[in-house]
Amino acid sequence: MTNIDPRTVASFGDEWAHFDQTGLQGPELQALFDSYFHIFPWHRLPPDAAGADIGCGSGRWAQLVAPRVGHLTCMDAAPAALDVARRNLSGQGNVRFLQAGVSDGAIPDGSLDFAYSLGVLHHIPDTAAAMASCVRLLRPGAPFLVYLYYRFDNKPRWYAALWWLSNLLRRVISALPERPKTALTNVIAALVYLPLARLARLGARMGLAVDNWLLSAYRDCSFYTMRTDSRDRFGTPLEQRFTRAEIAGMMDRSGLENLVFSDRTPFWCAVGTRKPA
Repeated sequence: MTNIDPRTVASFGDEWAHFDQTGLQGPELQALFDSYFHIFPWHRLPPDAAGADIGCGSGRWAQLVAPRVGHLTCMDAAPAALDVARRNLSGQGNVRFLQAGVSDGAIPDGSLDFAYSLGVLHHIPDTAAAMASCVRLLRPGAPFLVYLYYRFDNKPRWYAALWWLSNLLRRVISALPERPKTALTNVIAALVYLPLARLARLGARMGLAVDNWLLSAYRDCSFYTMRTDSRDRFGTPLEQRFTRAEIAGMMDRSGLENLVFSDRTPFWCAVGTRKPA
Protein backbone atom coordinates (compact mmCIF):
# COMPACT_ATOMS: atom_id res chain seq x y z
CA MET A 1 0.00 0.00 0.00
CA THR A 2 1.17 3.51 -0.81
CA ASN A 3 0.55 6.87 0.86
CA ILE A 4 -0.56 5.43 4.19
CA ASP A 5 0.81 5.61 7.72
CA PRO A 6 0.91 2.01 9.03
CA ARG A 7 0.62 3.07 12.69
CA THR A 8 -2.49 5.09 11.93
CA VAL A 9 -4.05 2.28 9.90
CA ALA A 10 -3.45 -0.14 12.76
CA SER A 11 -4.85 2.35 15.27
CA PHE A 12 -8.08 2.72 13.34
CA GLY A 13 -8.39 -1.04 13.00
CA ASP A 14 -8.22 -1.27 16.79
CA GLU A 15 -10.65 1.62 17.21
CA TRP A 16 -13.37 0.17 15.01
CA ALA A 17 -12.94 -3.30 16.50
CA HIS A 18 -13.63 -1.76 19.92
CA PHE A 19 -16.21 0.85 18.86
CA ASP A 20 -18.02 -1.08 16.15
CA GLN A 21 -20.86 1.49 16.16
CA THR A 22 -23.52 -1.01 17.18
CA GLY A 23 -24.03 1.34 20.11
CA LEU A 24 -24.93 4.21 17.77
CA GLN A 25 -28.72 4.37 17.70
CA GLY A 26 -30.88 5.20 14.67
CA PRO A 27 -31.87 8.85 15.30
CA GLU A 28 -28.36 9.85 16.33
CA LEU A 29 -26.82 8.02 13.38
CA GLN A 30 -29.22 9.80 11.04
CA ALA A 31 -28.44 13.18 12.60
CA LEU A 32 -24.69 12.63 12.27
CA PHE A 33 -25.14 11.41 8.70
CA ASP A 34 -27.15 14.52 7.82
CA SER A 35 -24.47 16.78 9.30
CA TYR A 36 -22.13 15.58 6.53
CA PHE A 37 -24.47 14.71 3.68
CA HIS A 38 -26.86 17.67 3.76
CA ILE A 39 -24.73 19.30 1.04
CA PHE A 40 -24.42 16.15 -1.08
CA PRO A 41 -26.17 16.49 -4.49
CA TRP A 42 -28.15 13.25 -4.50
CA HIS A 43 -30.17 14.59 -7.44
CA ARG A 44 -27.06 14.48 -9.65
CA LEU A 45 -26.64 10.72 -9.33
CA PRO A 46 -27.80 8.52 -12.22
CA PRO A 47 -30.11 5.55 -11.59
CA ASP A 48 -28.26 2.63 -9.99
CA ALA A 49 -25.26 4.85 -9.30
CA ALA A 50 -21.95 3.16 -8.47
CA GLY A 51 -19.80 4.84 -5.83
CA ALA A 52 -17.22 4.36 -3.11
CA ASP A 53 -16.84 4.98 0.60
CA ILE A 54 -13.11 5.69 0.83
CA GLY A 55 -11.84 4.86 4.29
CA CYS A 56 -15.14 3.25 5.28
CA GLY A 57 -14.09 2.28 8.82
CA SER A 58 -17.01 0.59 10.55
CA GLY A 59 -19.33 1.24 7.60
CA ARG A 60 -21.58 3.53 9.64
CA TRP A 61 -22.15 5.98 6.76
CA ALA A 62 -22.39 3.19 4.20
CA GLN A 63 -25.40 1.81 6.10
CA LEU A 64 -27.38 4.86 5.00
CA VAL A 65 -25.81 5.35 1.57
CA ALA A 66 -26.11 1.79 0.23
CA PRO A 67 -29.95 1.73 0.14
CA ARG A 68 -29.94 4.89 -1.98
CA VAL A 69 -27.58 3.71 -4.74
CA GLY A 70 -27.01 0.81 -7.10
CA HIS A 71 -23.60 -0.30 -5.94
CA LEU A 72 -21.21 0.81 -3.20
CA THR A 73 -17.56 -0.15 -2.73
CA CYS A 74 -16.31 0.10 0.86
CA MET A 75 -12.56 0.60 0.86
CA ASP A 76 -10.27 0.65 3.87
CA ALA A 77 -6.60 -0.10 4.47
CA ALA A 78 -7.28 -1.75 7.85
CA PRO A 79 -8.44 -5.38 7.68
CA ALA A 80 -9.92 -5.16 11.17
CA ALA A 81 -12.06 -2.20 10.09
CA LEU A 82 -13.31 -4.09 7.04
CA ASP A 83 -14.30 -7.04 9.25
CA VAL A 84 -16.50 -4.67 11.27
CA ALA A 85 -17.94 -3.11 8.12
CA ARG A 86 -18.80 -6.53 6.71
CA ARG A 87 -20.76 -7.37 9.86
CA ASN A 88 -22.55 -4.03 9.95
CA LEU A 89 -23.46 -4.21 6.26
CA SER A 90 -24.26 -7.91 6.08
CA GLY A 91 -27.84 -7.13 5.05
CA GLN A 92 -26.79 -4.98 2.08
CA GLY A 93 -26.46 -7.03 -1.09
CA ASN A 94 -25.08 -4.19 -3.22
CA VAL A 95 -21.86 -3.61 -1.25
CA ARG A 96 -18.37 -4.97 -1.90
CA PHE A 97 -15.28 -4.58 0.26
CA LEU A 98 -11.71 -3.73 -0.72
CA GLN A 99 -8.68 -3.73 1.55
CA ALA A 100 -6.59 -1.04 -0.10
CA GLY A 101 -5.36 2.52 0.12
CA VAL A 102 -6.91 5.11 -2.16
CA SER A 103 -3.70 5.45 -4.18
CA ASP A 104 -3.34 1.71 -4.84
CA GLY A 105 -5.37 1.52 -8.05
CA ALA A 106 -7.89 -0.96 -6.64
CA ILE A 107 -10.75 0.90 -8.37
CA PRO A 108 -10.41 1.84 -12.07
CA ASP A 109 -10.04 5.54 -12.81
CA GLY A 110 -13.13 7.22 -14.19
CA SER A 111 -15.46 4.41 -13.10
CA LEU A 112 -17.49 5.97 -10.26
CA ASP A 113 -20.66 8.07 -10.25
CA PHE A 114 -19.84 9.45 -6.77
CA ALA A 115 -17.46 9.02 -3.87
CA TYR A 116 -17.03 10.30 -0.34
CA SER A 117 -14.25 10.27 2.23
CA LEU A 118 -15.18 11.52 5.69
CA GLY A 119 -12.56 12.03 8.36
CA VAL A 120 -9.92 10.02 6.52
CA LEU A 121 -7.65 12.04 4.24
CA HIS A 122 -6.24 14.18 7.07
CA HIS A 123 -4.80 10.94 8.51
CA ILE A 124 -2.85 10.23 5.30
CA PRO A 125 0.75 11.46 4.86
CA ASP A 126 0.09 13.30 1.58
CA THR A 127 -3.50 14.53 1.82
CA ALA A 128 -3.41 16.43 -1.48
CA ALA A 129 -2.17 13.38 -3.39
CA ALA A 130 -4.82 11.22 -1.73
CA MET A 131 -7.56 13.63 -2.74
CA ALA A 132 -6.30 13.67 -6.32
CA SER A 133 -6.41 9.86 -6.30
CA CYS A 134 -10.03 9.99 -5.12
CA VAL A 135 -11.05 12.42 -7.85
CA ARG A 136 -9.41 10.33 -10.59
CA LEU A 137 -11.83 7.52 -9.75
CA LEU A 138 -14.80 9.70 -10.74
CA ARG A 139 -16.51 10.19 -14.05
CA PRO A 140 -16.69 13.84 -15.22
CA GLY A 141 -19.48 15.63 -13.38
CA ALA A 142 -19.56 13.09 -10.53
CA PRO A 143 -19.63 14.49 -6.97
CA PHE A 144 -17.02 13.93 -4.27
CA LEU A 145 -17.84 14.68 -0.62
CA VAL A 146 -14.95 15.19 1.79
CA TYR A 147 -14.51 16.06 5.44
CA LEU A 148 -11.13 17.30 6.67
CA TYR A 149 -10.16 18.54 10.12
CA TYR A 150 -10.15 22.33 10.20
CA ARG A 151 -7.39 24.58 11.50
CA PHE A 152 -9.84 26.66 13.55
CA ASP A 153 -9.83 29.42 10.95
CA ASN A 154 -13.42 30.31 11.94
CA LYS A 155 -12.73 30.23 15.70
CA PRO A 156 -11.13 32.66 18.19
CA ARG A 157 -7.37 32.44 18.71
CA TRP A 158 -7.76 31.06 22.21
CA TYR A 159 -9.63 28.10 20.73
CA ALA A 160 -6.65 27.15 18.58
CA ALA A 161 -4.30 27.66 21.54
CA LEU A 162 -6.26 25.17 23.62
CA TRP A 163 -6.16 22.70 20.74
CA TRP A 164 -2.37 23.06 20.60
CA LEU A 165 -2.15 22.05 24.24
CA SER A 166 -4.48 19.10 23.69
CA ASN A 167 -2.38 18.02 20.73
CA LEU A 168 0.59 17.53 23.02
CA LEU A 169 -1.56 15.08 24.97
CA ARG A 170 -2.58 13.32 21.74
CA ARG A 171 1.05 12.72 20.82
CA VAL A 172 1.64 10.97 24.14
CA ILE A 173 -1.57 8.92 24.22
CA SER A 174 -1.42 7.85 20.56
CA ALA A 175 1.96 6.20 21.17
CA LEU A 176 0.57 3.92 23.90
CA PRO A 177 -0.51 0.28 23.49
CA GLU A 178 -4.16 -0.20 22.65
CA ARG A 179 -5.58 -1.02 26.10
CA PRO A 180 -4.17 1.95 28.01
CA LYS A 181 -4.88 4.18 25.00
CA THR A 182 -8.57 3.25 24.99
CA ALA A 183 -8.79 3.47 28.78
CA LEU A 184 -7.32 6.98 28.82
CA THR A 185 -9.50 8.23 25.99
CA ASN A 186 -12.55 6.88 27.82
CA VAL A 187 -11.49 8.89 30.87
CA ILE A 188 -11.14 12.01 28.70
CA ALA A 189 -14.61 11.39 27.30
CA ALA A 190 -16.06 11.11 30.81
CA LEU A 191 -14.20 14.00 32.45
CA VAL A 192 -13.93 16.46 29.55
CA TYR A 193 -16.29 15.69 26.65
CA LEU A 194 -19.37 14.79 28.69
CA PRO A 195 -19.47 17.71 31.16
CA LEU A 196 -18.55 20.36 28.57
CA ALA A 197 -21.04 19.00 26.04
CA ARG A 198 -23.85 18.90 28.57
CA LEU A 199 -22.97 22.40 29.75
CA ALA A 200 -23.26 23.59 26.15
CA ARG A 201 -26.63 21.86 25.84
CA LEU A 202 -27.84 23.65 28.93
CA GLY A 203 -26.55 26.95 27.55
CA ALA A 204 -28.32 26.38 24.25
CA ARG A 205 -31.59 25.64 26.04
CA MET A 206 -31.18 28.92 27.91
CA GLY A 207 -30.91 30.73 24.58
CA LEU A 208 -27.18 31.40 24.77
CA ALA A 209 -24.86 31.38 21.73
CA VAL A 210 -22.77 28.27 22.33
CA ASP A 211 -21.08 27.67 18.97
CA ASN A 212 -17.68 28.71 20.33
CA TRP A 213 -18.04 26.80 23.58
CA LEU A 214 -15.61 23.91 23.84
CA LEU A 215 -17.10 20.64 22.56
CA SER A 216 -20.49 22.25 22.00
CA ALA A 217 -20.81 20.18 18.82
CA TYR A 218 -21.37 17.16 21.09
CA ARG A 219 -24.16 18.73 23.12
CA ASP A 220 -26.81 16.40 21.67
CA CYS A 221 -24.57 13.36 21.21
CA SER A 222 -24.56 10.16 23.23
CA PHE A 223 -21.71 9.24 25.54
CA TYR A 224 -20.95 6.39 23.12
CA THR A 225 -20.22 8.90 20.34
CA MET A 226 -18.10 10.96 22.71
CA ARG A 227 -16.05 7.88 23.63
CA THR A 228 -15.64 7.00 19.96
CA ASP A 229 -14.50 10.49 19.00
CA SER A 230 -12.23 10.83 22.02
CA ARG A 231 -10.49 7.62 20.92
CA ASP A 232 -10.31 8.99 17.39
CA ARG A 233 -9.02 12.40 18.45
CA PHE A 234 -6.42 11.39 21.04
CA GLY A 235 -5.52 7.89 19.90
CA THR A 236 -4.59 8.52 16.26
CA PRO A 237 -0.85 8.90 15.54
CA LEU A 238 -1.07 11.04 12.38
CA GLU A 239 -3.32 14.08 12.19
CA GLN A 240 -3.27 17.08 9.86
CA ARG A 241 -5.47 20.17 9.78
CA PHE A 242 -6.36 22.62 7.03
CA THR A 243 -8.04 25.98 6.55
CA ARG A 244 -11.08 26.33 4.33
CA ALA A 245 -8.95 28.11 1.73
CA GLU A 246 -6.37 25.32 1.74
CA ILE A 247 -9.07 22.69 1.27
CA ALA A 248 -10.62 24.66 -1.58
CA GLY A 249 -7.20 24.89 -3.22
CA MET A 250 -6.62 21.15 -2.88
CA MET A 251 -10.03 20.38 -4.34
CA ASP A 252 -9.46 22.70 -7.29
CA ARG A 253 -6.01 21.25 -8.02
CA SER A 254 -7.41 17.73 -7.72
CA GLY A 255 -9.83 18.46 -10.55
CA LEU A 256 -13.01 19.45 -8.71
CA GLU A 257 -15.31 22.37 -9.48
CA ASN A 258 -18.66 23.71 -8.23
CA LEU A 259 -17.34 23.64 -4.67
CA VAL A 260 -19.82 23.92 -1.81
CA PHE A 261 -18.76 24.13 1.85
CA SER A 262 -21.04 23.31 4.75
CA ASP A 263 -21.71 26.24 7.05
CA ARG A 264 -22.21 24.09 10.14
CA THR A 265 -20.27 21.56 12.16
CA PRO A 266 -18.31 19.49 11.47
CA PHE A 267 -15.74 21.76 9.83
CA TRP A 268 -14.70 21.54 7.09
CA CYS A 269 -17.08 19.44 5.05
CA ALA A 270 -17.22 20.19 1.33
CA VAL A 271 -18.41 18.75 -1.96
CA GLY A 272 -17.36 19.31 -5.54
CA THR A 273 -17.86 17.69 -8.94
CA ARG A 274 -15.13 16.40 -11.23
CA LYS A 275 -14.25 18.83 -13.96
CA PRO A 276 -14.96 17.81 -17.58
CA ALA A 277 -12.24 15.75 -19.19
